[in-house]
Amino acid sequence: MKVKIDTRPLPVVIASRWWRFPVYLLLGYGLYHFYQSPPPEGLSLEGFRALVVFLACLVLWVFHLLPLPITGLFSLIAPVLMGVMPAKQAFSFFGSEPVFFILGVFILAAALLKSGLSTRIALLLLRSAGHSPKRLLLQIMAASALLSFVMSEHAVAAMMFPLILVITRTLQFIPYGGSYGRLLFLAMAWGCIIGGIATMLGGGRVPLAVGMLQEAGQETITFLQWTSAVLPVVLITFLAGYLVLTRFYTIDVDSVANADDLITTKLRECGRPLLEEKFLALLVVGAIVGWTLWGNRFGMATISILVVVLLFMFRVVEWKDLEENVDWGIILMYGGAIGLSTILNSTGAGLWLVKTQVLPHLGSPWLLVSLLSLVSLLLTEALSNSAVVAILVPLGLSIAPTVGIDPKIIVYTVASAAGLGYALPISTPAMALAFSGGYFRIKDIVLPALLMDLISWLALMATARLWWPLLGIRI
Repeated sequence: MKVKIDTRPLPVVIASRWWRFPVYLLLGYGLYHFYQSPPPEGLSLEGFRALVVFLACLVLWVFHLLPLPITGLFSLIAPVLMGVMPAKQAFSFFGSEPVFFILGVFILAAALLKSGLSTRIALLLLRSAGHSPKRLLLQIMAASALLSFVMSEHAVAAMMFPLILVITRTLQFIPYGGSYGRLLFLAMAWGCIIGGIATMLGGGRVPLAVGMLQEAGQETITFLQWTSAVLPVVLITFLAGYLVLTRFYTIDVDSVANADDLITTKLRECGRPLLEEKFLALLVVGAIVGWTLWGNRFGMATISILVVVLLFMFRVVEWKDLEENVDWGIILMYGGAIGLSTILNSTGAGLWLVKTQVLPHLGSPWLLVSLLSLVSLLLTEALSNSAVVAILVPLGLSIAPTVGIDPKIIVYTVASAAGLGYALPISTPAMALAFSGGYFRIKDIVLPALLMDLISWLALMATARLWWPLLGIRI
């Protein structure tokens, strides 16, 4: 067994391992101090303590002092310990509809991975790139984006990563040894990121934001409404992403014929589609039709769980497959975030915070939308995109009625912008996987990523100004 010896000075080693404990103590003291303190004028005692819990969770999420799912669980018990509400009421928020919708979507994505159907679709989309390096790049980006329409983007990235790695090695690129190898990984990551905002299936942040909207007592956003609203943003950023990649980086290879041969061979190895793959494809199509046509009538979660039941009835997956492929922790995080958002709204803490700290600085609804989208884009480069939604959507929902805009606009704005992190591995799982390939460093990506942030913000603002009014969404 290989043993790695830490050669850093002893004080540095001790500080790196134990620095969290003084922070925990400070956080605990802060909670105790505010528990004993009277609330500010105009805020109830329960609202004040709920606000303290929210700020404590904000610190834990931003600085990653605890894993995100554990902070989600903490956000459920902290209101009980602080006397905000009884345990029965606090824990009931975890059983909200969006949590079960997310659960069903993750199980469906796990089934696609296990059956090999997603890999087959990816290879079909990559086939016949010919000898053109630019065409292969476009196909990788398009395949990643299209698959992220029906699967969570991190599952698509996890599926595409080994394919891209093999293609890169087939073309004889070594880590940091060529520009085109870097381009292949970035095309995969940016395709997943951009495609991931197109539907409610690209990740958990949209269902999370919609869940917060529902728990706030507002009308929900349907599957079709979401896709219709953000489609222009997806098209503009996809085109811009391809142009930025091909303009910023040199294509230092003349032909990708070897990669095309490799894709053809792998596709041949997949053989004919199995019966379970055909049935799964039918179920995916049926689920999308169901969410689009009957999502309002029966609930998105109902259709989602019905699909899961059918998966097991026809033995497409087994429970052990889900144990290996479903990210159960992130579901805990979403449940806790939805609960915390509901507690902020029900105690009036969010409204008080907005009236006293935010509204005096806002002049118009457009300023609110512009700031929320810009802050979401910037924060998601440094934070998990789900954490950005968990932080900004409750605040935005509290502000919306006071400035006279539809709360749905907050969800469209924050949930779409929070999905578009192009630079750092912490922003999205797709970028984390792309970095793990070892073909580029952060300094290689900063400038094009900042340009994409700017383009994405402008695309979102243009969509809000020109496209949303046609759909009846007015700011």
